[in-house]
Amino acid sequence: MVNLYRDTGVVLRTHKLGEADRIVTLLTRRHGKVRAVAKGVRRTSSRFGARLEPFGHVDVQFYTGRTLDVITQVETVDAFQLPLVADYQSYTAASAIAETADRLSAEEGEPVLKLYLLVVGALRALADGQRDSSLVLDAFFLRAMSYAGWAPALTECARCGLPGPHVAFSVPAGGSMCQDCRVPGSVHPAPEVLDLLTALLHGEWTLAESTLPGTRRDASGLVAAHLQWHLERQLRSLPLVERRAREAVTPGASPRTGGSATRTPEGQG
Repeated sequence: MVNLYRDTGVVLRTHKLGEADRIVTLLTRRHGKVRAVAKGVRRTSSRFGARLEPFGHVDVQFYTGRTLDVITQVETVDAFQLPLVADYQSYTAASAIAETADRLSAEEGEPVLKLYLLVVGALRALADGQRDSSLVLDAFFLRAMSYAGWAPALTECARCGLPGPHVAFSVPAGGSMCQDCRVPGSVHPAPEVLDLLTALLHGEWTLAESTLPGTRRDASGLVAAHLQWHLERQLRSLPLVERRAREAVTPGASPRTGGSATRTPEGQG
């Protein structure tokens, strides 16, 4: 009896295999991270090669193999990759999201439904183009860290639990720290920075989108430092993320038009 199963997933990355195949890593709804072979997808005659590009949200049928499963059917659910690759800022944010999801789902075959939903929601927001991609990325980072049990303390002291707000923040210590608990090397972010982080964590977008560019930059620095501290390694895609404020959009115009020209990044192989 042929051992087939089906699931919905997001393509996180791909690797070349042989002359015409690819190994595709997906984060799926029911089976967690799955690495599978897509045979012949690098040929121009492939029926579903374009659907298995990074950020694609697809319905996939797998055949269980000895070492790696084999992809036998693919249907597009959401073509997130089309708008994302057309906008450099969104593309780099999506790349950081995919890499983070790959790191957080270390065990293949282990269900990670909440992480899957976070990734789909973040990519959908980036592809929609209505929110600042930097804010979307930081919101994803904070919620992904909360999923992993690494959420920084924002409204109370990370050490003693004293309600804040507090003026000190230490990444190694876990977040905000009161006057008595603060450790050497702590930074002192402005209150607006912690307010922004709290708003992003809880989805308070009206507050988040009213913040100034400097506040957003400081918040992004804290989030990136906190995430990479817990991952114990740097995200390769993070230095490429373009942290610029979204330009004002003329009424009736597309949010992706106007301003500086966008750059189209190279595809991942």
